[in-house]
Amino acid sequence: MTKDFQRWRKSSHSEPNGECVEVGVTPDGTIGVRDSILRESAPILTFTREAWRKLLDEIRLDCR
Repeated sequence: MTKDFQRWRKSSHSEPNGECVEVGVTPDGTIGVRDSILRESAPILTFTREAWRKLLDEIRLDCR
């Protein structure tokens, strides 16, 4: 069953050449990440809100 992702937003760190990711959310709070070029046909990685927060925290630590 495909979740109904809404409010897709392109990353603010996207490249002008189109190499981008988008993040969307479902009504139940599931976070989805997809390739912006493929849009609807792109596979979607899904995260709970807690897992998404942990991933972002780890990325921020690695970027210091």
